[in-house]
Order: sequence, then structure tokens, then C-alpha cells
Amino acid sequence: MTGETRLAQLIKGMTPKLNEGEYVFATIENINEIDRADTICEFKESEGTTIIVERQRADELNLSYQYVSSWITLMIHSSLEAVGLTALFSTELAKNDISCNVVAGYYHDHIFVDIKDSEKAIKVLNQLANRYK
Repeated sequence: MTGETRLAQLIKGMTPKLNEGEYVFATIENINEIDRADTICEFKESEGTTIIVERQRADELNLSYQYVSSWITLMIHSSLEAVGLTALFSTELAKNDISCNVVAGYYHDHIFVDIKDSEKAIKVLNQLANRYK
């Protein structure tokens, strides 16, 4: 099944879902030092591997982090070739003074926002989607 590429359809059907929990970004030099089942996402950079993990697990592992976030999943199956979705929703969040960190999965886009902004972000995203309905 291929993902949606039409921007209007993506926005109209994005259906943001706030996942339970608190998530943090941390970096480790050796990814093999932790159980890969604990990571939500991993990205290898020259300085180390950035991981996204639940805050509680990061605390248990004594990982250093500075940013505690909520995880929002856009429930529409978006194509990796789609143009404009990230630009549109990130602009709307920025207009409302909400920073976002975006991870594109094969099926969905995932947005990490500051924990204090989670409800506001859901409201902004739903308002955006409703403008296209």
C-alpha cells in the first residue's frame, strides 16, 4: 500500500494522536550499550547516536537529556515522497510558538513537542486539519 501524496488529503486526514508518556532525546557513543527494544528512534551522527527513549527509561539508564517532549503521531499513511506536509504543520506550530522535532516513519509522521505544549499542539493541528475539511 502506497502512502498519500496529495497535500490537501494529508492535512485533512492527518488525525493527530497524542501518545502517552514523556520522551527524551539523548546521545550515546555505543548503541550496543542499551537494549534496542528501549529506543523509539535512533539516528547515527558523527558525534554519537541520537536516541529517543521514554523519560523513565532514560533516567534508569542514567542518560543525560535536556528536552522532555510529548510524541504526536499523524495517523494518515503519508508517502515519503509527499511534498509540503512538514512545512505546513511546522509553520502552524511555529505561529503558535511551539517548536517541533519531526521524524518520518514509513507509514506516519511523528512530531515531538515540548511536554508543556502537547495539548496546544494537538489543538493547532486539529484546527489546521479542519480548515481542509
